[in-house]
Amino acid sequence: MSELGVKHLLGIKYLNEKDIQLIFKTADHFKEVINRSIKKVPSLRDITIANIFFENSTRTKLSFELAEKRLSADVINFSAAQSSVKKGETLIDTVNNILSMKVDMVVMRHPNPGAGIFLSKHVDAAIINAGDGAHEHPTQALLDSYSIREKLGDVAGKNVVIVGDILHSRVALSNIFALKLQGANVKVCGPKTLIPKHVESLGVTVETDLIKALNWCDVANMLRIQNERMDISYFPTTREYTQQFGINKKLLDSLDKEIVIMHPGPINRGVEITSDVADSKQSIILNQVENGVAIRMAVIYLLASIIK
Repeated sequence: MSELGVKHLLGIKYLNEKDIQLIFKTADHFKEVINRSIKKVPSLRDITIANIFFENSTRTKLSFELAEKRLSADVINFSAAQSSVKKGETLIDTVNNILSMKVDMVVMRHPNPGAGIFLSKHVDAAIINAGDGAHEHPTQALLDSYSIREKLGDVAGKNVVIVGDILHSRVALSNIFALKLQGANVKVCGPKTLIPKHVESLGVTVETDLIKALNWCDVANMLRIQNERMDISYFPTTREYTQQFGINKKLLDSLDKEIVIMHPGPINRGVEITSDVADSKQSIILNQVENGVAIRMAVIYLLASIIK
């Protein structure tokens, strides 16, 4: 079996298309495993993985934990939000303490962009970036692309629009990198205040009219409005945002074709999308959640095979 070209998963920008296809092929195998009656494989019985979350996260953390347990790894959970980090302990101290427990792999979410890269230079363990500030969230982008591939057969040549807060979104940046690598056409759509200045340099186009964007696309990835990352208000009211950039069933049905709706979650129902859109047959949001476990199993398995 071929190997990943990287020792860590720090961001999509360090992967090539061959890496992505290898992750997808491995995820296909694990997807079949998690749909069996016995969902566990003994692949990583001798590997210890530490999940270190310096920011709160429910879904990503659960997904990683489930992936690790399905692979029979030993798991240590460390929630820095409730730990001595609050007492001024540094990232290096925290990690050294965890590594003294002989950990092989660290899954880390951190509010500072580049925290995973910093860590990979100082510790002798494989690092998986589970989100670093508004920078990257590579496993989310991989599971999003994987879900598109599952639904539409291929990512190459597909038109994908990412709608919402592009400026603060690590999901948007990782998705742009992953989709472009696989040959998709990408547009971003949202209020001008939430579109980064030089986003076109990433090979995407900007569309501020949601209807035009939806008529162009095959897939709309609807981002959550992240009030927790905003220190100032980027649009007048949530209601106004919803009127301009939210999708309801009436709007979806008025398009001249059927598009696929995605959302990285958690959904603000009635803000980015209404419940009848989230629960419609065009939505693949629950598939994304299921695929998240298979993709994370694949990433962990492939990185662990380099350690061994």
